[in-house]
Amino acid sequence: MYAEKVLEHFSNPRNVGTIADADGIGAIGDPSCGDYLCINIKVKEERICDIKFQIYGCPAAIATSSVLTELAQGKSLDEAMQIEDLDVLEALGGLPDPKVHCSNLGAEALHQAILDYRSRLKDKT
Repeated sequence: MYAEKVLEHFSNPRNVGTIADADGIGAIGDPSCGDYLCINIKVKEERICDIKFQIYGCPAAIATSSVLTELAQGKSLDEAMQIEDLDVLEALGGLPDPKVHCSNLGAEALHQAILDYRSRLKDKT
């Protein structure tokens, strides 16, 4: 049912946790299925130097969040803003149709974290 990469990221998710002094935080939930994702980012020289996630969700939601963090790590903020739901889905090798919606949380939460960072930066100046 699931691709090997989905099972790998579910069994061994990368970048799980929080960042105590996060520069940006983005959170999103899907009321239709109960999934909830929170992304924390640390930024250095306009690049994501650390990224962590916490999720309440199914195996597909955990796997998509994990792979999203790998896609975003080290990217410039502008590059990370270009990551879309389809990029996450493709990086996992696809999901069964009933689980495709799980890949829709990550990019939005990441974009919110970046916007939060930029808002905080603007408030400081």
